[in-house]
Amino acid sequence: MKPFTLAEIAAACGGTYVGSDDMRTATVTSVERDSRQVREGSLFLAIPGERVDGHDFIQICYDKGAVCALCEKAPENAPRPYILVPSTLTAVKQIAKAYREKFDIPIVGVSGSVGKTSTKEMLYAVLSQKYKTHKTQGNLNNELGVPLTLLSMPADAEAAVIEMGISGFGEMRRLAQMAQPTICVLTVIGCCHLENLGDRDGVLRAKTEMFDYARPGAAFILNGDDDKLATVQEVQGRAPLFFGLNKSNRCYAENIENNGENGVRCTLCLDDTRIDVTIPAIGSYMVSNALAAIAAGKLLGLSDEQLKNGVEAYQTVGSRANVIKTNSLRIIDDCYNANPTSVKASLDTLRNFDGRTVAILGDMKELGTDELALHFETGAYAKQIGIDRVLSAGPLAKELARGANDSWFETAEALIAALPGLLQKGDTVLVKASHSMHFETIVDALKTLTVSGG
Repeated sequence: MKPFTLAEIAAACGGTYVGSDDMRTATVTSVERDSRQVREGSLFLAIPGERVDGHDFIQICYDKGAVCALCEKAPENAPRPYILVPSTLTAVKQIAKAYREKFDIPIVGVSGSVGKTSTKEMLYAVLSQKYKTHKTQGNLNNELGVPLTLLSMPADAEAAVIEMGISGFGEMRRLAQMAQPTICVLTVIGCCHLENLGDRDGVLRAKTEMFDYARPGAAFILNGDDDKLATVQEVQGRAPLFFGLNKSNRCYAENIENNGENGVRCTLCLDDTRIDVTIPAIGSYMVSNALAAIAAGKLLGLSDEQLKNGVEAYQTVGSRANVIKTNSLRIIDDCYNANPTSVKASLDTLRNFDGRTVAILGDMKELGTDELALHFETGAYAKQIGIDRVLSAGPLAKELARGANDSWFETAEALIAALPGLLQKGDTVLVKASHSMHFETIVDALKTLTVSGG
């Protein structure tokens, strides 16, 4: 970390510092919410939770070398300083904002209904060709994850890519207030979190709250193929840089050739730049993600060679379009999350594979009053584009099955039990549902399943 004293931290969050005066100038080496990660010099965040209260671990953290605790109630017999605040969660956001302001570097804020994590990884791969780049780890993209990401930024960071996820109005404003992006990237305005946001116009309003706290002179890189984002003609007096597959965008792609597991070949075009690349990913949607990264990289002074090397260095993360081969099947593990837009994009990817295609789909959450119609429409889309089988599980997914005119199971367990009779050797099987459906159990079952026929 850059030097960050206890006095600075207390001032940033308006907390009450309790401890010796000589410790006010002590600096922290890391900020941790998990007592298991605490080390010498850490600031420990005592966060009360539903099942575990961080305040119960303050003494353990002092024993492990924590220099200070940020807490809502005073610890007994504290051997080292603590900072008392009304809300640890509110305080850590204020502290993260103060720490971010120690950096005068490009910070790219990334959001969208679909593809924000894969775009974040693509941006990281590209920018890392020129800069020592910091990025969001895992799913740390919410009102606790973003401040933790900012507070883990090393002193020598030269750029950062911060993923920003929301589910309601006002959240993006609070995230952007901390991150203060110098480049804002928005991927797609889709049907997600409609329970809180109402409709896609609501999603657009919530996502573009990012612009309110972008640094003066910031750049705005938006997907011009998205009908909602295309309506944004000016931000802070500047025209956005639009990217997309359509040649009407300033940054666009030509000669797209999807070769399944062998990647996606295309030519990425921006002004006078034309770069031939092979994207090491299975989905054509990754072309858009690469275009966003190319646009950001070009603005930040990367050479054409660095841009090409960055795109081709991309690596997928976790359960996001991860291809697994067994003796019987090819599995596309994409079960991290789902909404109608992302499921359709995954179905488009699935149909690019040779042989029989099978989609195993589950409930998509937080879709509001139109949730049943959206499930039906998604199932109908799978049938329309020629997916051979659509197997679904979950109460809402019953409408998916109706739309696809195919098989439905009440639970994932019931679907797993039926798989041997439904699949054939050589099938390509997509698995996708909202994270709370725990479809990773289906992926695990497929890995060990032996099927015949085909």
